[in-house]
Amino acid sequence: MPVTPTYPGVYIEELPSRVRTITAVSTSVTAFVGYTARGPVSRPVTLTSFADFERRFGGLAANSPVSYAVHQFFLNGGSIAVVVRVAAGAEPANVVTKSRLGDQPGTALTVTAREPGAWGNGLRVAVDYATPTPDSTFNLQVQHSGGGTTETFADLSMDPTHPRYAVDVVNAGSSLVTVSAVANQRNRPDPVGTLSRPLPATIPDLAGAVEISIGERKWQIDKLYDNTADGPAPTTPVAVALLLERKLRALPDDVGSRTFGAARVVVVGRRLQVVAGAADASTVLHFGGSAGSALGLEGTPNVTAYALGDERDIEGQGRGKKGEDGTAPKHTDLIGTESAKTGIHALRDVEDLNLLSLPEVCELSDDHMIAVLAAADRLCRDKRMVLLVDSPSRWRTLDAARAGLPALDVARSDHAALYFPHLQLVDPLTGRLRSFPPSGTVAGILARTDSERGVWKAPAGTEARLAGVRALTVPLTDLENGLLNPLGVNCLRSFPVVGPVVWGARTSAGADVLTSQWKYLPVRRTALMLEESLYRGTKWVVFEPNDERLWAQIRLNIGAFLHGLFQRGAFQGSSARDAYFVKCDGETTTQNDVNSGVVNVVVGFAPLRPAEFVIIKIEQMAGRIEA
Repeated sequence: MPVTPTYPGVYIEELPSRVRTITAVSTSVTAFVGYTARGPVSRPVTLTSFADFERRFGGLAANSPVSYAVHQFFLNGGSIAVVVRVAAGAEPANVVTKSRLGDQPGTALTVTAREPGAWGNGLRVAVDYATPTPDSTFNLQVQHSGGGTTETFADLSMDPTHPRYAVDVVNAGSSLVTVSAVANQRNRPDPVGTLSRPLPATIPDLAGAVEISIGERKWQIDKLYDNTADGPAPTTPVAVALLLERKLRALPDDVGSRTFGAARVVVVGRRLQVVAGAADASTVLHFGGSAGSALGLEGTPNVTAYALGDERDIEGQGRGKKGEDGTAPKHTDLIGTESAKTGIHALRDVEDLNLLSLPEVCELSDDHMIAVLAAADRLCRDKRMVLLVDSPSRWRTLDAARAGLPALDVARSDHAALYFPHLQLVDPLTGRLRSFPPSGTVAGILARTDSERGVWKAPAGTEARLAGVRALTVPLTDLENGLLNPLGVNCLRSFPVVGPVVWGARTSAGADVLTSQWKYLPVRRTALMLEESLYRGTKWVVFEPNDERLWAQIRLNIGAFLHGLFQRGAFQGSSARDAYFVKCDGETTTQNDVNSGVVNVVVGFAPLRPAEFVIIKIEQMAGRIEA
């Protein structure tokens, strides 16, 4: 900031730097699109480990190639993945809760699994009125029957104006479910288990029997209170609850059942709420007997827990809808629509994506595969990404690969790389060898190479070992490799000691006959990194005065960025002059350009091409005769 001198002395003024740092963007964030066991549909989710994938998408599934691809990605060095679940016909589970105790009986809340899939059929919801205001509020708990964290939402109200309105609180705080209420109604859901009538001020005589039935089966507590064995008679609701819970837990359970052994009796105001400890959420306890009637337990029995996906109407639980996993996506599901942001188009608004893997495409017919690859290529061009293409699973021999390759010629692109053959891995779910497409594994290799050597290093060679791979579906010799490499097919090979490795680094436009400048994958990816980095790093230029001072700043900033890459070995050349140039002056930006608000910057770089063919010439030296 300029200073205003007012007194004799020394003044310090900080001047803005002319250098605006340009940072290289990420190069190995990989997007995976396909079917998973669970998870949000057509919504990108960023993951930093396979444990994240297990939490959000359910882990490995035998019918989900994407799950294995993500597993291999992280196993081989990947660090950030973005997963989009595509599942045709996937539906979320739900359940309807009733209100039978209020002034207007009817539907209370509909509870729906937050994500589609059969996993939601295991969700259980419990409701109780054990709150400071039991006549108007309630507590709600959500847990999966398979275990995991219990979500608890306390002091909820069905009044939309209340700060703890159930719909708002649960929908904002739950990772498992969403809830909805009937418009213009304020019905509270019934509590689970059996809720008694309010106990009178003086506890009645409890020396009689309590009869309990579940369906056709019956049990009986002969004397709820026995003055010879139970000590002083209970005089408070809490004492009654403790007595009843102790007597219930003493009843015999079926083998493996905890219906009574884990039963609970909770005091709600002056009411008792009795909940069975049954694993079956649909268990309903019916009470009778003189002591049961004295406690008012015969009135409103309910299920032990509201079970999402249960299609039965049971007491306070209305008919729900089963969650469905859906089926493996068709090619149209994978493509999706740009307007609805489904399929691969769900990635349109995601920043920092570099690689794309579509493991299920290899199972499609040629026509459907080409349609998906064409759509994916357009996406990759728009977002400066590279598509890792799995060779069709039907290419089970070298001859099949050579015969099938021409069908994919129309899908050749400098934004794609094709890998052959498939991998043999031990399936963690079965312990047996199984074939998998290689794109997830290769994406991990690219990420590891970028981290250790840089994006300009070819992701191939003896360093590019395929972790977790036991064998390849089609072993190749050098001569067989030589038939595919000139056609732009990146082969996976296995060598003694080294093991399985990536042994090719071309784009699918890298066939010799095409003579593409983007023949090599590291050159293409380096250029994409430069383009995206400069695109982001020069946005400050917009609306700046368009003259030589601006041009000099542009040259300085871009030059500093490129020089840093040169020093790291990103470009060919022994000097900076040989490695790159930045031109932005009156020659690139004419007065007509200035008048039109345009500034032109020309950037050139000398790419490092991989040493694909190492030729060693050896000659014998004739023996020398000394004079």
